[in-house]
Amino acid sequence: MTKTNVIAEPGKQAIVITRVFDAPRERLYNAYTDPNLLPEWWGPKYMTTTVDKMDVRKGGVWRFVQRDVNGEEYAFNGVYHESIFPERLVYTFEFEGMPGHVLLETVTFEELPDGKTKLTDITVFQTLEARDRMIQSGAEEGAEEAMNRFAELLAKKSETPRLSS
Repeated sequence: MTKTNVIAEPGKQAIVITRVFDAPRERLYNAYTDPNLLPEWWGPKYMTTTVDKMDVRKGGVWRFVQRDVNGEEYAFNGVYHESIFPERLVYTFEFEGMPGHVLLETVTFEELPDGKTKLTDITVFQTLEARDRMIQSGAEEGAEEAMNRFAELLAKKSETPRLSS
């Protein structure tokens, strides 16, 4: 299993996450944008994720709700600004528990030799302080867990439904 790399350069408002997966980029893109598969890998394993909305096209909205074992809910939402199959997604990300703290995420799927794909997720925060709070809250561990779960999903799903961009 490959390692997830999380880079948060001092003085920069971004977190860059990269990981190489043993699957073609079309499969990664499809699994990343399939509302039926997303709950299998998005967020911590101890929570249940429900896709409330997921319209993967420019101007489309998304909203995911997570529930912990006590029934507490945590909701996240955003708007897709770009969806180019199978290359790139650009969307906003906002935790509804902290409205007004909107992040911009760009996810690229780079085709590599031997059927592998490099996923790069660049998250840009409004302030350096907001970025640092995310790092302190366990973003690195969370990214590793989500990417491990994503790799497991790709390994067990030989075919994922094809979505158009």
